[in-house]
Amino acid sequence: MGAADVVREGPARAFMLCNEAIVRGAIEADVKVVSAYPGSPTTEVLDTLSAVAPGFDYRMEISANEKVALETCAGASMAGLRTITSMKSVGLNVASDAFYSLSYTGIKGGMVLVVADDPQAHSSQTEQDGRTFGPSAYVPMLEPSNPAEAKRMVKAAFEISERYGVPVLLRTTTRVNHQSGIVDLGKLERKPFAKVRWDHPPGRFVTVADSARTFKLAMLERTTRLEAEFDGSDLNLVEDTGSDTGIVTSGAGYNYSVDACRELGIEPSMLKLGTTYPLPKKLIGDFLKKLKTVIIVEELSPYLELHVTAIAKDANPSVRVVGKWTGHFSEAFEYNTNIVVEGIAKALGTKLPVDYKAVMDKAKELKEGLADRWPTFCPGCPHRASLHALRQALKGVKHVVATDIGCYSMSFLEPINYGDTLLCMGACTGVAAGLQYAVEEKVVAIVGDSTFYHAGLPGLVNAIHHGDDFTLLILDNEVTAMTGQQPNPGSDANAGGRAAKPMVIENVLRGFGLEDITIVDPYDVKNAVGPMKDALARKGPNVIISRRACALHADRLKRKRGEKISSNDVSKEACKKPYTCIREFYCPALSIDDDDRKSVISKELCDKCDVCAKLCPFGSIKEREGG
Repeated sequence: MGAADVVREGPARAFMLCNEAIVRGAIEADVKVVSAYPGSPTTEVLDTLSAVAPGFDYRMEISANEKVALETCAGASMAGLRTITSMKSVGLNVASDAFYSLSYTGIKGGMVLVVADDPQAHSSQTEQDGRTFGPSAYVPMLEPSNPAEAKRMVKAAFEISERYGVPVLLRTTTRVNHQSGIVDLGKLERKPFAKVRWDHPPGRFVTVADSARTFKLAMLERTTRLEAEFDGSDLNLVEDTGSDTGIVTSGAGYNYSVDACRELGIEPSMLKLGTTYPLPKKLIGDFLKKLKTVIIVEELSPYLELHVTAIAKDANPSVRVVGKWTGHFSEAFEYNTNIVVEGIAKALGTKLPVDYKAVMDKAKELKEGLADRWPTFCPGCPHRASLHALRQALKGVKHVVATDIGCYSMSFLEPINYGDTLLCMGACTGVAAGLQYAVEEKVVAIVGDSTFYHAGLPGLVNAIHHGDDFTLLILDNEVTAMTGQQPNPGSDANAGGRAAKPMVIENVLRGFGLEDITIVDPYDVKNAVGPMKDALARKGPNVIISRRACALHADRLKRKRGEKISSNDVSKEACKKPYTCIREFYCPALSIDDDDRKSVISKELCDKCDVCAKLCPFGSIKEREGG
């Protein structure tokens, strides 16, 4: 499991993460250009492609955002090279403008879009259902349920893409992306990278007016042909047990359904759909003809249920369709085996094998006796120091804070309590512009460096142009930290460690015509608060850049250089128990000794950022002896 298995020569078998299996499929398919933006639950696709890039002959970029990533792949695919991009569900929102137009123009070289939905919104601001993108854009969509299928479908997607001249969307969900399993590795029959000649006539990929109307007719005809192919595709699986009860499902829903049927001791027929757009209507109709009851198991919206119900009107009008619309399953949140067991049992009128409600009630009772564990910043995180300094600078000032997507999204939690709004990547600048028109309080926007480059730039340009009165705090920690310290346009390296030209935020701002720029080091607390306070007192738009490398990233670089990572300790003699370090800073490396009730610092957790030492009024925190 890991990069070593991804690059192994086949034929062989390996145990790997689904995201790694996706990468293996792309490499076996001889992908030539990769461009992506990190975002859970697809991050390992980008990370693995980046890690193994030096050993293969594909070109790769970690793009400024998903739209740029998609457009980069589009350009290479139009020319004739195979490309792949990956993003999370909300990333396709960002890329959707290009996505819809690309369906019209089509491509030449195979192009695969890996897009992962996040039921339960584990790491996303919404749990939107990305399956709507396939039919609304007339883009074929495949959906694996395990790593082996994912690898196979990626290779099939490239073939389908080239056969029909259209991008193919590989739709996954969190529990599929992070599932591990056995994958058969094929041979790595790759050709050397080579540029190609542009052999298309003028206007071939131009979609405006008359050409757009021509493209639309071609899209409809293409979709009809795709449906006919998918009706006979082995990417779909029919398990006919002869039962008059059947289950139609896809992706993670199939895995839950298999386990649920095992627990219930039943053997219904099952149709697992791997081609979820265009749906294989004839295959579905034939499956329904033998049934009295069909149960639809799918997370989020009733996408399959809608289409199966419509198909049933002609294929088998008497079949009973059970799903979300009948109240057996919910449109909200992630499923698990228990939820599917309950839904199927309710549909069939059978007894539950376990009293799940009693189990969950007992779990809730036990949980009440446990201390809450809130998400928090890592030890040494410069964002904690930056937000502490901001809080000091805003003392006595009534304010409204528009925050953004990143580690600093946690600022709305105790003890910082900053974050009155949070919408989507880069929204803080636009929201702040609206707030400054509407509220009496001081308006502050907070954004990280990666999110600033991703989608914050247009809002700030707009604010500078209109003279909007707010202060933007940019937390510059050198990397895209929340998803795993990937490089961003401010980094000096890109995918595979390749050297890149770093953007300098203050230079970018000056290029926009902004002169009111304040730069602070968040670790230097005393010298950060004053300049922040002055900047906040001035009329905006103005920007404060709080610059210090992500602690995890900095430690990783130290280890690579063979440098020691030191830690601090508390002098028990000097500590007077004011708990300033804990109340004001709330670092997880700090706690209270059960015996003498004085502050203690975990050697294993402390990153020696020294901020707590600077906050202590008695100077009781010093570097630990011996590090």
